[in-house]
Amino acid sequence: MGLYQHLKTTFEKQPKDILVMHRSRLIAWRKEPVTIRIEKPTKLNRARALGYKAKPGFIIVRQRVLRGGRMRPRIRAGRRSKHMRHKKILSMSYQTVAEQRAASKYPNMEVLNSYFVGKDGESFWYEIIMLDKSHPAVFKDPHYSWVASPANRGRVFRGLTSSARKSRGLRNKGFGAEKVR
Repeated sequence: MGLYQHLKTTFEKQPKDILVMHRSRLIAWRKEPVTIRIEKPTKLNRARALGYKAKPGFIIVRQRVLRGGRMRPRIRAGRRSKHMRHKKILSMSYQTVAEQRAASKYPNMEVLNSYFVGKDGESFWYEIIMLDKSHPAVFKDPHYSWVASPANRGRVFRGLTSSARKSRGLRNKGFGAEKVR
């Protein structure tokens, strides 16, 4: 069994000492800003499976998203134009929302993919793999040069990332997928 398989089983089993470490990690993350750039991924095996490489042009951003809040906020003092309601698109997953917020924070980067790293009673945390499309290490690499093309500008806002495609029902194609979308 290789290194990444061992890492995967470690994350899946989660013995007591890892759970305690994870809980203390979440407490520390709560005190950090909502969007924060980190040096290396928390789950290395997951990041590598989704396309992360430890080279220039790649960054990892940890994004916090508040849980819940699917009910409409109550407007207490009459309907006026000043009372802007928070419009939530219910078809978007928390992961897609996290990707969009990270992309807004780093406008020169493009979202490659993201993965779940933790949750507590009030928040979800996702780590987003982002690419600097103008960096030579990215646009000269044949595996990642497609990100630098103009057709992939703002892909996270057009529902082209993996989590957004899942929300849009594009994982299934052909017979039997008529009512998914």
